[in-house]
Formats: sequence, structure tokens, C-alpha cells
Amino acid sequence: MNIQELIRSKSKKIVDEAGSEALVLEDAHALRIAKECGCKIYDVHVTALKNGICPYRYLRNRETISLKQQLVLAESRVAVIGAGGLGGQVILLLARIGIGHLIVVDGDVFEETNLNRQALCNKNSLGKSKAKEALAFVETVNPGIKVSACPVKLDSSNAVELLTGSDVIVDALDNVSDRFVLEDACKKLGIPLVHGALAGFEGRVMTIFPDDTGLKNLYGNKKGNENSPKSPEAVPGIPSLTPCLIAALQTMEVLKIILRRGKIFKNAMLYVDIETGQMNEFVFEKQK
Repeated sequence: MNIQELIRSKSKKIVDEAGSEALVLEDAHALRIAKECGCKIYDVHVTALKNGICPYRYLRNRETISLKQQLVLAESRVAVIGAGGLGGQVILLLARIGIGHLIVVDGDVFEETNLNRQALCNKNSLGKSKAKEALAFVETVNPGIKVSACPVKLDSSNAVELLTGSDVIVDALDNVSDRFVLEDACKKLGIPLVHGALAGFEGRVMTIFPDDTGLKNLYGNKKGNENSPKSPEAVPGIPSLTPCLIAALQTMEVLKIILRRGKIFKNAMLYVDIETGQMNEFVFEKQK
């Protein structure tokens, strides 16, 4: 039997909680099919979606994300630059929603002060590469996607090589100078960038397309001090709540870009203060 025949033979019809019928393929069967066909679970999931069969793990997505859209996500590639407090949350959300290929770039290792907020950090990962731990963690969450771990610091010499082929790039960095390096590479490659930043109980999100003014709207022409030991959030700190919210907003921007739906924060910044309950949008005039 070929892969399509195996998938059809192992799929089953169910009625979901909304009362709709669905043909689904459970993970256990997807794993067996992958082993029998000598392929990855990713290939099994993509083939199932192309044949109108929903991987069981995505059943609860169906009412808001159609099977066709789930396939679009599965065939998409997203790079997340930074796998710490913000990036770790983004990586897990993208993995659970079904982005097919994640590129994780981070040259840092986990330390004890990361335990308060970084989703990929635990007592067993201290001292280990954030990028490699992201790969290992995602495999336990969703073995049906591909993860490329790049345990290096993104800079002007490697940015284009690391980011080429991505559909969307997520900024989960913690300093201004690296953000400008990332933005320059995104503009050169013509890839949209979803910027996120936070400090204390405040955060912001902005999507930057190649023709947008971008980070200059936030920082002017100041690209930061590369030798500064402090990141912008060093003084107010970062409690665990803020990265969760900003990461969710960034992940939603990724989905809106890939699925071409909803309102994208283009030439605009969404500012959030979760302590006061404020959420405000600031619109920037497009510079000529």
C-alpha cells in the first residue's frame, strides 16, 4: 500500500463536539505509517490534509482554521530569532498551531534567571543551547513539524543565509542593534518581519513589510549600543505574564500574514499594558 492508501485505511470518521463529521488520523497511526513508508510524520500529515483528512491533533482548529488553511500552515516556513522569554512562547504556539517548518536561531544557553519566564527552560536545560532545546521540546509537542535549530547569534554575516526561504520572520530579540540587523536582512530578502518587545508588564507588536519604514518609527536612526551589557527590559524586568501575551499577538500576526486574513499591524504598533488593562494602536504615517 502507498502512503495515501495507508492513511485512508487508518483514518476514522468521528463527530466532533460541534456536531460535525470529520475524517481524522490519530498520531499513533501517523507514526506507524511514517515508519512503514520511510518518511517523516510531517509528510504523513501533509498528505492527509491534501486528501481532506484532519490530523486528529488539529481537530479543534477546524472551526476557525479550515483544512485548506491548515495545509497552508503545514507548508509554511517561519523563522524565530531568539528562543528566550518571548521566542520560546512563540515557538510553542507556532508548533501547536501547525506551522510545518520552524527555524530557531539563538546562540545563547539557558541560565537560572530564565526559569521565571522562559517556556523552554527547566532545571534540566540549564547550561544547554536554547535553539537545540527548542528542537527537542517541540518534538515532544508536535512531531509532525520540522525544526531547524541554529545555535548561533544572528549577525550581518549570516542573517541572509539563515533566513532565506522563510515566509515570515519573528523578532524575539532583546536589543536594538540586533533588531536593526534582522530588519535589514528581512528587507533585503523581501520577507515580512513581526516585531515584538516587552518590559515589565508592557509590550508592543508591529509587523514590518519590506517597503515599510519599520523600526525607525520606534527608535529613530539610533541602532543601539552593541557594547551595552543591558537590554531594554533590564531595569523593569520581565514577569512571566507579559511574554505570553506578546507572543500570542505575534503568533496571530504570523497567521494573518500566511493565511491572508484579518487586520495586520502594518505601519502601526499595538501597545499593551496588562497592569492597567490598556491596549492602544499607534498608526505611523508612511514616509515618502
